Amino acid sequence: MTSVNYEILSLILQGKLAELSLQKLQFFDHPTTMANITGDGNFTNKLNSVFMDLPVGIAEFFSALNLFLSITASLGNALILIALHNVSIYPPTKLFFRCLAVTDLCVALIVQPLYATFLLSHTTEVSENVVYYVSKSYNVFSWILCGVSLFTSTAISVDRLLALLLGLRYRHVVTLRRVHGAIICFWLIGASTGWSRMQSINWAYKGTFVIVTLSLVTVIFCYTMIHLKLRHHWQAQLHNNVPQGPIANGGGFPLNMARYKKTVSSILWVQLALVACYLPSYIVIVVSGNRTSYVALRATETLVYLNSSLNPILYCWKIREVKQAVRDTLRQFYCF
Repeated sequence: MTSVNYEILSLILQGKLAELSLQKLQFFDHPTTMANITGDGNFTNKLNSVFMDLPVGIAEFFSALNLFLSITASLGNALILIALHNVSIYPPTKLFFRCLAVTDLCVALIVQPLYATFLLSHTTEVSENVVYYVSKSYNVFSWILCGVSLFTSTAISVDRLLALLLGLRYRHVVTLRRVHGAIICFWLIGASTGWSRMQSINWAYKGTFVIVTLSLVTVIFCYTMIHLKLRHHWQAQLHNNVPQGPIANGGGFPLNMARYKKTVSSILWVQLALVACYLPSYIVIVVSGNRTSYVALRATETLVYLNSSLNPILYCWKIREVKQAVRDTLRQFYCF
């Protein structure tokens, strides 16, 4: 019985249940069964012993860091959501940005506090059932919200490519109703990944590998096409000895080149930040598997959550309208 407890403990700490069979998962999911397995209190004691084997203060450091990032991400994304009401962006595109800000806000309000609570569980008198459900909750919510963020970020890239290629038809193709439908699909797929995370970690990782790969390929394709289109436009103007002007694309709609380049550049910074924050965790999981060290796992997970704090900074830095709207919002709060 002691070896079973140790196996369950190590799997929960790594956030992976790949070595458990479906029967064990079903057996393990019931609180009463969980209590029977660890009825002697060994679960919490062994949890504490594992934390004691770590360098002093590591768990406390990651917990405090995530609580701090939770506060910054909550304030930043709340400001962005308020400011977006006063920003003159095409409504479907604005809706994508709102969805991204909402997922970041949910990460800050739900995932990071649960994550910090789990990391501090060894310092408080918490029952094994509570520790188990806190661990399971932050894992599931993390998979759902990070999945939606990834889908939304990819959709913004596709949106910018369509704005360049479709011209006048863009506003007829990319409508508010269709974007609402796409976002609902993103949340449904994200919920399914969270559900698969509870049921079978093997299928969850396989599905995530496919989704991340397709999203990355899509983003690379979109920005490659945008680059080639803009380069062709620049070369044509240089050959004809005409100053830079609007792009007359297939739909006959003159796209303001300077404004479009600035928008694409701003979105590209957001995409690069997402890749920089998500890629290390993806590499650690794929390369190390179940042999991932505790410190590496917690560091890469915290880096993923850091993305929720970085996005509002990037919005204010790269998008002038958002920066001005945030300033106006802060002035209103100050005057109030």
